[in-house]
Amino acid sequence: MNRYQFSIINLAFLLIACGGGGENNSAQSSGSTTPSANATPNNSNNNTDDSVGAGDSGNGSNNTTPPSQGNTTPTDNTTSTATDLTNTFLSKRNANCSEYTGAYKATALDHHRGLDFDATLTISSNGTTCTFSTNEIPNHTFNDGDNTFPNNVSTQSGSYAITASPAIAPFITELSLETTNAIFLNGVSMDMLPAGCFGVGNGKVGCGQDMINHPWRSNPIVDNFGTDTHNAHAQPDGTYHYHANPQALFDMNDSSQASPVIGFSADGFPVYGIYFNDNGVIRKALSSYRLKTGVRQAVSGFTTPSGNYDGTYRGDYEFVSGLGDLDECNGMTINGQYGYYITEAYPYVMNCFKGTPNTSFVKRGAALKNRMHGHD
Repeated sequence: MNRYQFSIINLAFLLIACGGGGENNSAQSSGSTTPSANATPNNSNNNTDDSVGAGDSGNGSNNTTPPSQGNTTPTDNTTSTATDLTNTFLSKRNANCSEYTGAYKATALDHHRGLDFDATLTISSNGTTCTFSTNEIPNHTFNDGDNTFPNNVSTQSGSYAITASPAIAPFITELSLETTNAIFLNGVSMDMLPAGCFGVGNGKVGCGQDMINHPWRSNPIVDNFGTDTHNAHAQPDGTYHYHANPQALFDMNDSSQASPVIGFSADGFPVYGIYFNDNGVIRKALSSYRLKTGVRQAVSGFTTPSGNYDGTYRGDYEFVSGLGDLDECNGMTINGQYGYYITEAYPYVMNCFKGTPNTSFVKRGAALKNRMHGHD
C-alpha cells in the first residue's frame, strides 16, 4: 500500500485515511505521521433513509492523495475546509488519537422531525493530549426508530480530552453514571448505563449513582428505551448519545479486513469495530459474557423481577474468563495494542475501563443531571 505524508493544510483527510491492513497498528511506532489515505464514503443522500451499516462503503472514487505535512495539530479549522463525514465508513486503524487531528463536518437528518442538522467536530493535539470539540450531532440520520424521541435532539458544546499514551491501570475502573464512557470519531459520546432499574420508580428513570450496584439495571438494547436504529437517543438537554454499537462509522458487513478505529474511550484506548485479524483470519470479536440460565435468583436488598434470565437486565449476564476473545471490559491486546471491540452480544462495546478515565469525561452541571434522564 502506498503511504503519503500530509501537510497541515490537509489535516482533515487524516480521519478517513487507511492505516494499513491487519492487526499491526501503526500506533506502535511512536511519532509516525505518514498513514496512507483512502477515503471511503457511503455515497448516500442524507435526505433519505440512513444507509450507514448497509454494507455499501463506497466505490473508492473519492480516494485522495494529500501532500506532505510536518505538524499534526490544526491551526485553522473552518467549516469550509472541514472534511465531510456524512454517512462515511472509516478505514484507519491507528491507535494514537493524535493521528486524527483535523476539522470535520456532516449533515444529519432528524427522521421523525424532518429537520436537517449540521454536525461539527474538531480534534486537536498538543502531542500528549487530544481534545475533541464537538456539537454532538451525528454524521448519520437519527431518531429513525419506530417512535420519535421523547426529548428533541439539539446542538451542544462538548469538549473531551484523552491521553495520547494510555496505559493499563493496576485495577479496572467500573462504569459510572457520572462519567461519559467514550467519544466516537463523529463527535457523539457513549453512555452504556441507563438510569432505569427494576423496582425503582417507573423502571426507566431514578436509578442513580447511589444505586450503581443495582443488579437489575436495565439493558437498553433489550428493554424498550426508545432508541433509534443506532442504539441512541437524546437526554433531556438534547444531547444525542449512544448506548451500544452505533451502527455507523464501520461496515458491519465487511469481513474482508479488520475493522477501523471508530472512537476512543475516556481512558484513551481505541474502540474498534467488530472484526479483527486472528492470525490471518478475519472474524468477529466474541464477548466473554453469557446469559445466565434458569429463573432469576433473588438478590438481598433488591426487588427481583420474575421470570427467567432473558437479557432484560445487566444482572442477567455473567463474565466467564476465556469464554470468548475479550476480557471483562470487552477489550483485548493484539500486537501490544489494547483496545475495546464492538460485539454483537452483551456488553456490546465496553463494560469497564482498563485504563484511567480522563476527568473531562466527568459530568458536571446539566450533564450531571442528565445521568438521571428518563427513557419513556
